[in-house]
Amino acid sequence: MLRFLREGLRRPLTEMRPPVDPEFAAFAASLNETAQRRLGHSLAIRQVDAGSCNGCELEIHAINNAFYDIERFGIHFVASPRHADVLLVTGPVTRNMREALERTWRATPDPKWVVAVGDCGADGGVFAASSAVVGGVSAVVPVDLVIHGCPPSPLRLLTGLLSLFKA
Repeated sequence: MLRFLREGLRRPLTEMRPPVDPEFAAFAASLNETAQRRLGHSLAIRQVDAGSCNGCELEIHAINNAFYDIERFGIHFVASPRHADVLLVTGPVTRNMREALERTWRATPDPKWVVAVGDCGADGGVFAASSAVVGGVSAVVPVDLVIHGCPPSPLRLLTGLLSLFKA
């Protein structure tokens, strides 16, 4: 046991952080700069799962990991829709989540953007024929942007968020 303790003190036991891709860093910095210019503050996102399989959520969580780390560029997720600028909605809207999504949309202050994430968020995807599904996000609330993919990559998600500001 003492041998492992000494070894741990001599060299770090964790892996080094991967190098930051300069293209990604420039991209994320432009997203933060654009958010500051358009909103006057950083971009606050409220993520809503309207009935997804969680594939899109895994990619959304990936943009917060050590590799992408979008919070260092001023993009952060908030717990309350009252503090959000963007509603990031995943999955087809199920009948059980319809009212919750409508309430979340009403609670989000203007100006707000709604982003439907993934093929299921766009039109219901593979779940569209189910009797438990209302349809895509646009069947319940107005959608400003659809990010296609099953699931969309973290870079595709960030590119979509940037395109909100260019509209």
